[in-house]
Amino acid sequence: MSSSTALARKLLALAQTGLHFAQDEYDRERYREVADIGAKLLALQSGKNSDELLKTWFVEDGYATPKIDVRGAIFRDDTVLLVRERVDGKWTLPGGWADVNDTPSYAVEKEIEQESGYTARAVKVAAIYDRNKHGHPHYLFHLWKVFFICEITGGSARPSYETTEIEFYPVDALPELSEGRTTAAQIKRMYEHHLHREWPTEFD
Repeated sequence: MSSSTALARKLLALAQTGLHFAQDEYDRERYREVADIGAKLLALQSGKNSDELLKTWFVEDGYATPKIDVRGAIFRDDTVLLVRERVDGKWTLPGGWADVNDTPSYAVEKEIEQESGYTARAVKVAAIYDRNKHGHPHYLFHLWKVFFICEITGGSARPSYETTEIEFYPVDALPELSEGRTTAAQIKRMYEHHLHREWPTEFD
């Protein structure tokens, strides 16, 4: 991510937090102007409409914090469970946004069942990564990715409204990945955590 993108996103986060706490209408107007500047800077870099960027950013209010994406890594011998996304036709570890009121383990177990048809149990938090630092394409929001090592407890492969195929692929022969969601390096690192359950959780 470029430094200018990071600065624009910081302006939007400051504006969101400021609008949450500010009582004076003059202060609120200043924060709305800061948000407008941040959106216009992002628009210049992305080619997208600044008004649409503002709507996307301010779908939530309150104190601005990173979003949480959970991913479940399930292995059979030297193969990994992947699902094919309807949105882009590419493959990823099952997962998605953590929902309000879900515990972290329940969030990833629910995503695995919804996207693959398998029921699973989370057995280890292998990594908590800042998306910006791990080779993912640029994205409007700042988010952390939480990777769990999981084990299948039941169910069977079943596509969903989000996924079209479910397959186990060799870790060293992966298909085209949806790299906004999962990278090959992350899958291979999760395989190492699967083999070494005693390893501590990685972060950043």
